[in-house]
Amino acid sequence: MTGAAVRFFVVCFILQHFVLDNIGVPFWLTVPSMVVLIWLYTRKGGIKTLVWTDTFQTLCMFAALLLIIYKVTGQLGMTPTEAIAAISQDEHSRIFVFDDWVSRQNFWKQFLSGIFVVIVMTGLDQDMMQKNLTCKTLREAQKDMCSYGFAFVPANLLFLSLGVLLMMLAKSQGMALPEKPDDLLPMFAASGALGSMVTVFFTIGVVAASFSSADSALTALTTSVCVDIFGRDEDEDLRKKVHLAVALVFMLFIIGFGALNSTSVIDAIYILCSYTYGPLLGLFAFGLMTHRNVNDRWVPWICIASPLICFAVDTLTMQLTGYKFGYELLMLNGALTFAGLALIRK
Repeated sequence: MTGAAVRFFVVCFILQHFVLDNIGVPFWLTVPSMVVLIWLYTRKGGIKTLVWTDTFQTLCMFAALLLIIYKVTGQLGMTPTEAIAAISQDEHSRIFVFDDWVSRQNFWKQFLSGIFVVIVMTGLDQDMMQKNLTCKTLREAQKDMCSYGFAFVPANLLFLSLGVLLMMLAKSQGMALPEKPDDLLPMFAASGALGSMVTVFFTIGVVAASFSSADSALTALTTSVCVDIFGRDEDEDLRKKVHLAVALVFMLFIIGFGALNSTSVIDAIYILCSYTYGPLLGLFAFGLMTHRNVNDRWVPWICIASPLICFAVDTLTMQLTGYKFGYELLMLNGALTFAGLALIRK
């Protein structure tokens, strides 16, 4: 929940800072209104509504993206062909790094760790996996996973290309780049510099992104509490009560982040959340690759110890060698969990 709440807060903050503040809507009213709206449609329609709304939200987000790219290209005075050529020649368009193994963008580190990131994000995260579980057959689920994976390539290329184009536009207009890279798009889109239509579509895209993150988290947590904790997946009254409680806690988390107003706290929470995927990977791999029973009472301690060891290794390595772990820390985290489970097997 914390990770989803942070993502939702970041999007709400962008929407509030660049759009709603200009029309006098306070933050304490923005968050409850959006959470209540999400709670209403997920309560009424469940996972089916979630799938359809996420589809619509994705279309809105990509419509906003394509419109912004079109407007930025027009302001740069480029045709689509010229824009593609300019992006490919720009120094910021380098994706793969082969000659520097220390770099966090090193191809082999990104490739190998990326495989495991995809496994834990799409296969072990209830937030992501719940939509795939709605498929009627295994064949449909496999098609869904393949199409989902291939869709990432053009989507990421479009977003990366937009970033390069925005930097070109800022340079051509003599504008200083913001300290935070995340402020680059709002600096142009929300300020009206690209036209009122872009501002409208930017707002729609931001709202779509926030809803897509929050509604999935609400339904996933409701299901986990009812099924995994209470073991009452058929109790409709319990589901509605848990759904409301999760929505309230979710809202309090976001308002709390807004009250703290500290990026260091948010960064710390993101780092903490990033360590939780390692034990999931180790548990999944051990259950898939072995058929041994383990001493159950030691499993939680193994899952706590592995991220702590990874944090210590990352800190010491940074201090002694200057090397900073990236996504490859996930593989180390999972391997430590796997080794720990092997030690406590019966």
